[in-house]
Amino acid sequence: MAQKIIIVGGVALGSKAACRFKRLEPDSQVTIIDQDRFVSYGGCGIPFYVSGDVSDVNDLRKTSFHMLRDEAFFRNCKDIEVLTETRAERIDRQNKQIHIRRLDGTADTLDYDQLVLGTGSRPRCLMIPGADLPMVHTSANLNDAQAIKELVTKGRVERAVIIGGGFIGLEMAEALADMWEVDTTVVEYFDQIMPGFVGPQFARMAQRQMEKHGVRFFLNEEVKAIEGTDSVEAVVTDKRRLQADLVIIAIGATPNVELARESGLRLGPTGAIAVDEHMRTSDPAIYSGGDCAEIRNLVTGQPGYFPLGSMANRQGRVIGTNLAGGSAEFRGAVGSFVVKTFEAALAGTGLSLERARRAGFDAVSVQVAQLDRAHFYPDKAMIHLELVVEKKSRRILGIQGFGEEGDAVVGRINMVAAMLEDRPTIDRLSNVELAYSPPFSSAMDVLNALANTAENMLDGRYQPIDADGFAEKWVHGNGNLLILDCRARQDGESFAKKYPDRWINIPQDELRQRLAEIPADKDLILLCNTGVRSYEAQLNLRNMGIADPVSVQGGIVTLGKCGLDL
Repeated sequence: MAQKIIIVGGVALGSKAACRFKRLEPDSQVTIIDQDRFVSYGGCGIPFYVSGDVSDVNDLRKTSFHMLRDEAFFRNCKDIEVLTETRAERIDRQNKQIHIRRLDGTADTLDYDQLVLGTGSRPRCLMIPGADLPMVHTSANLNDAQAIKELVTKGRVERAVIIGGGFIGLEMAEALADMWEVDTTVVEYFDQIMPGFVGPQFARMAQRQMEKHGVRFFLNEEVKAIEGTDSVEAVVTDKRRLQADLVIIAIGATPNVELARESGLRLGPTGAIAVDEHMRTSDPAIYSGGDCAEIRNLVTGQPGYFPLGSMANRQGRVIGTNLAGGSAEFRGAVGSFVVKTFEAALAGTGLSLERARRAGFDAVSVQVAQLDRAHFYPDKAMIHLELVVEKKSRRILGIQGFGEEGDAVVGRINMVAAMLEDRPTIDRLSNVELAYSPPFSSAMDVLNALANTAENMLDGRYQPIDADGFAEKWVHGNGNLLILDCRARQDGESFAKKYPDRWINIPQDELRQRLAEIPADKDLILLCNTGVRSYEAQLNLRNMGIADPVSVQGGIVTLGKCGLDL
């Protein structure tokens, strides 16, 4: 029997669910309701439209075969009715009706057999003076995108302040600073960018990459007010006053759940709509997904909130299948992400070390730096990875990466993301089979090396110190500190001459012959380019009776990326 399906929200989840369902039940009636004038667009492309990488805003609304996804497209190509600039005001669950109001003020009541809520999210607001001034924007939809793009293309923006150092904040900072050469500053409340998603060292790598292109950062600062009369003039924090012509607020998203709450649907502990594995709400006739819904975190097993466009599309397909009587499942997510930082990429999946410990895991992390391709291949770049593992079980909880070849970084992150639901241990990653050819990877891929390093650490063979630990000892350590540089003379000798009281250079292959030159009473730190030779030195020294030296994770390459100028 033909059904009447109503879908509230037509950006990612709603349009995907509608199209999937109509392919399965072409005789049923589907209506999409959206309060905006645009539907079915690539919202994650907004920063790249502002930057100029995407020249036409309608490119974000087109299919891969260049058809504009507007009301006529859905009506003619999909047999789906789309009501734009129409607000869903109330759900009458008992009578299976939804009350709507159009922009012109007219109201109507629509019957449904099944209902989908894809109401999305909205940007978090700052409740501070001046937040409602002209030239204060978010970047939540195409209307915002067009407004910001018009301002910069007309030369009305010389100085921009972005409040928030997360995904959107970083992408918008690059968009303004790169193509338009806007003097751009990011203000972040926490003491690092991408808080919770990556550790402090990887955050600094990404921050320094952006600083090279002129983006300024002020961390651990609270925005108190936005000043201006007829427009924005300055942003005031608890530490400074920043002049600005444009302010973009990017401090996260809040799920739009008012319609669900008022209709009595159950909300989860994250504040989003609770759904089961079939994306069904507490009402069996109502489904939900995307930015307004809560799903299971497949690493912690707890409810999670993942407002990501790619996830909304996949959930939409599951919902479309189930509207037609299927039993498709969406079991949850591990939280994979990537953000572009000019020529580099910062990516991750699963839990950072901080979040793992906060979730109750006895977790540790280990880092490696390695070339993303065979060392003898001419085109190659360094990739930095951090693996988060549970000590006792050796279960992998997450991974983060940074590198100049974004595809190489994302490829490694995605490999681990595909495993996480199965609760893999480091043994599995150590022996995971990956496609190999010198132009694409190393014979022992960086992922294999990362797992092996974690195993060596957990087995007690490898005693690492990270960049922050090294910096603390280097800056604040006592006179007992000694750096043993295991690199070749042409690399290490200059440092030994620069710091004669704290640095000696003994190449790793000469250690056995020159053991007498290593003082036994020093706080010894072993260092090489990426950490491989210093680990070998650690094993050799331990075998020769020097048991306490630590080895710098990722070597001097990682120290430099983290901003330690030696």
